Amino acid sequence: MTEHYYSQNPEVTSEPIFFHTTLRGHSFRFKTDRGVFSKQEVDFGSRLLIDSFTMTDTPGPLLDLGCGYGPIGLTLAKDFPERVVHLADINERAVGLARENAAANQIENVHIYSSDGFRHVEEKRFASILINPPIRAGKQLIFNMYKDAFHHLADNGELWIVIQKKQGAPSTKTKLEEIFSRVETVNKKKGYSIFQAKKFASF
Repeated sequence: MTEHYYSQNPEVTSEPIFFHTTLRGHSFRFKTDRGVFSKQEVDFGSRLLIDSFTMTDTPGPLLDLGCGYGPIGLTLAKDFPERVVHLADINERAVGLARENAAANQIENVHIYSSDGFRHVEEKRFASILINPPIRAGKQLIFNMYKDAFHHLADNGELWIVIQKKQGAPSTKTKLEEIFSRVETVNKKKGYSIFQAKKFASF
């Protein structure tokens, strides 16, 4: 079986690298490694999601699901220090890197742990959930993530997705519209779309 960055324990030999970057006006030094997603730099989709995100008025923590070595979740934790940000990933190597990167960048308002999708996510009332979906994992797994995200959002909470048109943006938008009360295309650039899906309070 071919190993991907969403493997639980990547067997590829560890060869850590470091790079510096700026996200939402904050300087970061990231440690990455083989066996994690986009190890050379913060990928364009993640950057677009980071730049497009706006904070909701809904109280509660945030979740970066499939966090990798942490660029999305750690940037938001840095930018919104009043919020607790959860970072979760099935990839144990990625989780370890995210913890190291949180410490190296002096970010403390985070909770970083291993989880296969939402399986070990205990919080049920996130204000916002952000996902850069693992496309190679398959459409059904990704669609299940969207449905699970709905149940882990607080009333009036928001799910933010970045996805390329050629990797299924139209079908993702259709699926989100089946699950959520409102779905908006917040940004589009270089074939990528940013979708914001809102869970309205039920009465």
